Amino acid sequence: MVFAAGVLIILALIFGPSLWVKFVMRRYSSEKPEMQGTGGELAKHLIERLSLKDVKVEVTELGDHYDPIEKKVRLLREHYESKSLTAIAIAAHEVGHAIQDQQGDKRLATRTKMIPVVNQIARWSVVIISLSPVIGIITRHPMPFSLLLFLGLSGFIARMMIHAVTLPIEFDASFSKALPILREGNYVSQSNEKAVSRILSAAALTYVSAALADILNLGRWIVILLRR
Repeated sequence: MVFAAGVLIILALIFGPSLWVKFVMRRYSSEKPEMQGTGGELAKHLIERLSLKDVKVEVTELGDHYDPIEKKVRLLREHYESKSLTAIAIAAHEVGHAIQDQQGDKRLATRTKMIPVVNQIARWSVVIISLSPVIGIITRHPMPFSLLLFLGLSGFIARMMIHAVTLPIEFDASFSKALPILREGNYVSQSNEKAVSRILSAAALTYVSAALADILNLGRWIVILLRR
């Protein structure tokens, strides 16, 4: 009984944030005809109004994000073309990252440099973890197996480090950039401010969900390898 309760609590902690993010985004995704423009139009307007040099806006299928290398705010078509509160908040959030970039935010610069390195480590870590039991059997010595296991798990650790660096960047984009801009520019009514704040929280917590999923994946691999 206690074990089952513990498992349920762990699952709630891991999957709860992800489910909450999806719930919030979906809840406020209905069209608001009274909005002054779509998410894409708002992003372009803010870029022009704030004089964000060389920043462009485009549609993507890879998830809403700001690319600091190509200087592009990328929005899903459903957010680019929609007048929903979700679309407006997400657009403002991604422009918030563009503002960070223009201001020379060191945290964003550090994350940008880390991502390609971490992605390479993560790719190789899966291969190494998969091979470590085979190497252990061939060598019949625990040292190679332990070394390969450590190298393999380092990929998951590196990904969690990225998430730790990312979280304050996301909250800054949401609440130090996007929310003040939307409020002071009267882009959303006072009656909708609470909803927008929830959406911006969800946008920031997207990476918490990803971090928790990585922790679950790390635990799964450890259990699998310990059983071999």
